Amino acid sequence: MFARRESLGQYVRLYPVTTAIILIQLLVMVAMEWYGSSKNSETLLRFGAMFGIPGFEPEPWRYVTAIFVHIGFQHLLFNSFALYVFAAPLERMLGSLRYAAFYLVSGIAGNLASAWFHSDPFIGAGASGAIYGVYAAYLYLSVFRRDLIDYQTKQTVWTIVIIGFVYSFIIPNVDIYAHAGGFVGGLAVSALMTLFVKRRRRRESWDGPGAE
Repeated sequence: MFARRESLGQYVRLYPVTTAIILIQLLVMVAMEWYGSSKNSETLLRFGAMFGIPGFEPEPWRYVTAIFVHIGFQHLLFNSFALYVFAAPLERMLGSLRYAAFYLVSGIAGNLASAWFHSDPFIGAGASGAIYGVYAAYLYLSVFRRDLIDYQTKQTVWTIVIIGFVYSFIIPNVDIYAHAGGFVGGLAVSALMTLFVKRRRRRESWDGPGAE
């Protein structure tokens, strides 16, 4: 599932939302570097990063914009690679519109958790919360929709999640709250989407093929 063998053109056609997310991240990075530096606090805040400062509340739009802002090229490269490899199959499973909504909700959940649980001043940015939401979706499917996830993929997902959270705890300057918040948000949205699909299928079976 996670072996990317598509050409660039095929990838863009099959995964338009994931492609757009990666492109937006790249463009934001270029704009930040042109303006100043993607590691400069003033530049990060100007381009929509999250922040926690006693006595100040972040504007609501930052919960969205911070998903597409990254701190340094290495941060961008790591998250873009994770999106390119792991997020693409989920877009095919959910469909582009549902996947886009899922991604944004997971990212917002990560930023909300970061804002709530940080007790010290901070500046936060990145797609990690949304990416951990993607991991959570695969984990949910591996437990409740085994028909969609093969054993090898299930093992890969569990390994990624475990290593990812260990990495979040031992590596400095990693926002564990955003990772955990995005993960929980991804689990919740996955459950809701599955419930919606089940209800829709049940209603269709009751109405019959000729009903309007």
